[in-house]
Amino acid sequence: MKNKTKTEPLCPHSGFSFVELLIVIALVCILGGFAVVGIRSAQTGMYANKSMHQVVDQLRRGRQLAVGNRRAVEIRFPTDDTFQLVQLNIPNGETVLNTLVLTNGCRFTLFGGVPDSPDFFGNSSPVDFGGVTPLVFLSDGSLIDNQGNPVNGSVFLGIAGHPETARAVTILGSTGRIRGYRWAGSQWVH
Repeated sequence: MKNKTKTEPLCPHSGFSFVELLIVIALVCILGGFAVVGIRSAQTGMYANKSMHQVVDQLRRGRQLAVGNRRAVEIRFPTDDTFQLVQLNIPNGETVLNTLVLTNGCRFTLFGGVPDSPDFFGNSSPVDFGGVTPLVFLSDGSLIDNQGNPVNGSVFLGIAGHPETARAVTILGSTGRIRGYRWAGSQWVH
């Protein structure tokens, strides 16, 4: 008969020490903290992007409604976080088509040190159309002032206290072209 021998472990003290486990847990906590900070920073950028896309979409919607319905559509900015599309009815009256309220702390605002958008339509105020009102999309898609002249302009927005969330939306009056830009720390990116 063969002798059955009991096999011994190669190392009688295998496993992790308490100190090694504490070091691993500390490293995981530190890396987790960095991830949370990175996610919060990215989250504010996502909120600003969402608001910029909402403004771009609403402007495009207003232009499309003016073209499609053959009716003038006015754009209004009644507060620092509200945007409206208003159809101008002939001979008088108006119909509010949509009211957009920016969310997550986004506002129409300017940030110090952030220059004008690449289209250079102005940045003397968060909603800069050269001080003219009303701003109206016509059935040909152009954006005009009260004298019937095409008007270019910029809308700046972001979250107060977070210049990295600076966003700009520009409108070329003669064609109604609408573009959105994101501030990348040193330049505007389309």
